[in-house]
Amino acid sequence: MTTPVEVPDRLVRTALRWCGEDARPWLDALPQTAEEFLARWELTPERAVLPGGALSLTLLVRRADGTPATLKLGFVDRYTAHEADALAIWAGRGAVRLIDADAERGALLLERLKPDVSLRSLPEDRAMLEAVEVLRHLWIAPPDDCAIDLVADRAGYWAESMPRRFAELDGPCPKALLDEAVGLCQELAASQPQVVVLHTDCHHGNVLAAERSKWLAIDPRPMLGEQAFDLGALVRDRLATVVAETRPAAVVRRRVTWLANALELDSERVRGWALVQALALGLWCVSVDDPAGEDLLSVAEWLA
Repeated sequence: MTTPVEVPDRLVRTALRWCGEDARPWLDALPQTAEEFLARWELTPERAVLPGGALSLTLLVRRADGTPATLKLGFVDRYTAHEADALAIWAGRGAVRLIDADAERGALLLERLKPDVSLRSLPEDRAMLEAVEVLRHLWIAPPDDCAIDLVADRAGYWAESMPRRFAELDGPCPKALLDEAVGLCQELAASQPQVVVLHTDCHHGNVLAAERSKWLAIDPRPMLGEQAFDLGALVRDRLATVVAETRPAAVVRRRVTWLANALELDSERVRGWALVQALALGLWCVSVDDPAGEDLLSVAEWLA
């Protein structure tokens, strides 16, 4: 890659829709940032990964010794700020291995996986089995000094932000659904059976094929909390396909039961957290005109 690094149009559109003008300085600086970290870590770029992450630029690179690697430059917010911390804790167990990082600037040097082969390449049933095995590896106790955000704190934020957003949007879903979600935030957060390191965005597209392991997770938005919380992304995965089903509510509820049984978890806690996440994310998506918003609100209703 001898030409200057180009920022994909899709990344620009997504960053501005989701983050507004706060993302503009980061986007404008991305080509220079890429050149800076290529030089700092003595990397030779090969190509950009397209379409890449929703809020990150990813480049396939070679290290000075010829070893293949991946350079990820991500937008840093409260959801992504501790990605490097989680990857360091996992140390390659179930997740991509972290080689180096400048976490404050969202720069991560990662082992090379197979960026074009994710669990989305498998039939859903097989993909779910593989995702469950990946999660088993990720769910470990955090170190005592861990700075990763707590599920309980995020649930408290949602309990406050969901009613506010609901009102601002003139009630885009039944009020009873909102009330249930707020109640679940308070109830579930206060009664978590244990706390482990969670990925929180472990959908099929975020699990890639690898050389040293069959499948490894990427792009965590880590939190510390109970395992049931981590299944929300799988419950609502392949959303466009689910919505097109004849009985989509049955599909979503069947996933809850299957995932809970496969991991020996309480199905009601899996259902509750999945409902809360779908509603919180759905309300936010509607507020930023993201087309996924209405479908996410539907998922929340199907889980009620």
